[in-house]
Amino acid sequence: MAGALALGANAQDYDKWSLELNGGFNKPMAPLAPPFLSPTLNIGHVDFGVRYMFNEKFGAKLDFGFGSFKEAGGDSQSPAFDTKYNRLNLQGVANLGRVLNFESFSRSFGMLLHGGAGIGLVNPELNTYNDFDDNVYTLIFGITPQLKLSNNIALVGDISTILNGRQTVTFDGDGVIRPSTTNGFYGANGTWWTGTIGLNFYLGSAEEHADWYIEADKYATKEELASQINGIKDMLKDSDGDGVPDYLDKEPNTPAGARVNSSGSTLDSDGDGTPDHVDECPFMPGPASTNGCPVEEEVEEVDYFKQAINDGYVNVYFAFDSDKPLGYSTSAANYVANFLKRNPGVNVEVKGYADELGPEDYNMELSESRAKSVYDLLVAAGVDGSRLSYQGYGEDTSVDKSSADARQMARRASFEVK
Repeated sequence: MAGALALGANAQDYDKWSLELNGGFNKPMAPLAPPFLSPTLNIGHVDFGVRYMFNEKFGAKLDFGFGSFKEAGGDSQSPAFDTKYNRLNLQGVANLGRVLNFESFSRSFGMLLHGGAGIGLVNPELNTYNDFDDNVYTLIFGITPQLKLSNNIALVGDISTILNGRQTVTFDGDGVIRPSTTNGFYGANGTWWTGTIGLNFYLGSAEEHADWYIEADKYATKEELASQINGIKDMLKDSDGDGVPDYLDKEPNTPAGARVNSSGSTLDSDGDGTPDHVDECPFMPGPASTNGCPVEEEVEEVDYFKQAINDGYVNVYFAFDSDKPLGYSTSAANYVANFLKRNPGVNVEVKGYADELGPEDYNMELSESRAKSVYDLLVAAGVDGSRLSYQGYGEDTSVDKSSADARQMARRASFEVK
């Protein structure tokens, strides 16, 4: 039952039936008995049909065509002939507009490819075999450009080649086709073509016919795109200016200049109750009375800093595929610079990392570029380059690469006291 309902719902997406009416030229190519000639373009063909599309790409049609062949006029010296014909064909149809995705450059231009078989009658009215009923079978192949005028009508052109099988007399009615065998006539021994222009009339109550239908979930309207863009803009707002967009920010009202993690939460790296942005010693716990700094000897400061490094609290973070530090994390480099200035006997290595997305050799180069960027920050802050070194360590495989937050933590530069 559910499948039947789904099929019924899908059938309402687009119309499938159409009526086709065309008129124009014909041209009998062969056989013609000498000295009969036919005009290049002879106005004298009409066809009409009904078409049903199984889906947006393929369908079938039944069409009937009729007309007459005439001799070439003017100075051609061709004797007169007048041959009536008709044909009835069942054909398969392929909608090249949908098969080849014409919608990528036009929503109003299409093209159909058709071909099939049927029966026909060639009836000369002049010359030796006048009034002879030449019953034939027909093979037809053609291409039909389309121009959408409205949801109900399309302007079409068509060029088709028709092969008559088991044709007995020539198109002019003055000769008999004599094959080289003794078994009589055989094969597709008559060739002609038609060129027409006409209209397709689409039947049904849906908004569009299958010729022009495009699945709605693949292509959004201008209004839908505008709405989605506005939604993205809202998501990318950063109300507190900490470098983390609101949709990822778990603390969207942090004070200006506050040091935050990748989720936008205020950091307290040493856990002393004083947030990093007001803690003058963010990696060494101390009372609020000393602005978060302990009253200890210099050697203890070195120990606390090493511990902070080993615990992974001091990091400069980067955006995806970038070696430019994120604004909210550059303060870590300033803290390292201040520490080195206070402790001239300490050297530091800058260690760059990347997440696991992308080629491994590319990530190795990216991690070294990140380490070099932070090295340059420390030198710019007044640290002697001889006290610094940097190296890229490639991908950090210790995090869950399926998590966006974890991958952000991997895109970093860390420090190691030497």
